[in-house]
This record gives sequence, C-alpha cells and structure tokens, in this order.
Amino acid sequence: MRPRWTCPRCGRSFASRNQTHTCARLGELDRHFAGCDPTVRETFDRVLAAAQSLGQVQVLPEKTRIALHARMSFAAFVPRRHWLAGHLILARQIRSPRFSKVESYSPRNVLHEFRLGAPDEVDDQFMTWLAEAYQVGIQRHLS
Repeated sequence: MRPRWTCPRCGRSFASRNQTHTCARLGELDRHFAGCDPTVRETFDRVLAAAQSLGQVQVLPEKTRIALHARMSFAAFVPRRHWLAGHLILARQIRSPRFSKVESYSPRNVLHEFRLGAPDEVDDQFMTWLAEAYQVGIQRHLS
C-alpha cells in the first residue's frame, strides 16, 4: 500500500497524492456540541470509543462536521440539538430502515446516512457497520 500523502498547507494526510480537499484549520471538538443535549455528546463518545477499538482513528473537527479518518475518512457526524446526524462509507449497499439515505459514489464507496438519538442506538448492529466502514477507511476493501 502506498504511503499516505500529507498536504503541505494544512497538514492533513490522505491516501492519494494531491487529493482534492479544503485546506482549513481544524477546530475544537467541543465547539460542535455547544447547545446540544448532553446525550448527543454521549452518543458521539460511544461511537468514537467503538471506532478507536478497531484501530488508529484520527478525529477531525472540521468547520461543518466531525470526520473519523484512517487512511481515508470513513464516517462523519454533525451534532444537532437533540440527535447526532452522520454517515458511514461502506464498500456495499445496505438496505435498512436505520439509514435515511444511501448514495453510491462508486461501486465500493457507498454513503449510508443515519440519525442516532441516544447512546444505546450504538448497538451491535451499528458497531458491525462501523467496523465495516473502518475497513474502508484503512482501504482493506481494495485488496
């Protein structure tokens, strides 16, 4: 596997050299949760703990979202006042009522949008999908 490329302007690392992105400073994670119910942060923290149990994960608090990144970003979250909006990138399409939108960008990059309302929604099924998304993040799905 090729080494990751690091943007000389913003310092972010990517799987592909000169990958298109917005060079911007990362913000503070806590800023994303200002004005949210405490359960929104608890839900995110549960997702993050599950992701970190899978391997190395970078948390990228960007301007409009919080991305979870390995070799590539495999999940992103937008805290709302009463819930956590997010998406996972999977290598296949999964139909589930838990996904509000499924959009294929390529045969092995399929965005699955969801909403989590409480920490207990980070259940075994969700963690299975998160583990699958992490495999996309480390690009194991390409081998």
